[in-house]
Amino acid sequence: MGLFLLFQDASEIEKKMQEAPDSSYEIGIAIGTYLPFVVLVLIAYAFYYYSKKKKSRE
Repeated sequence: MGLFLLFQDASEIEKKMQEAPDSSYEIGIAIGTYLPFVVLVLIAYAFYYYSKKKKSRE
């Protein structure tokens, strides 16, 4: 189900980019779409790194 929603969002993003008035709007859509995922990945990596570091100290 989650995979279906991902593809549905991708088609909506493509539609927004085709209807964009200029290229700066397209850049804003791309940043607004992918930035939350990048931030979540970085947070997950930070938790992994710190827990691994804490485990090696024990």
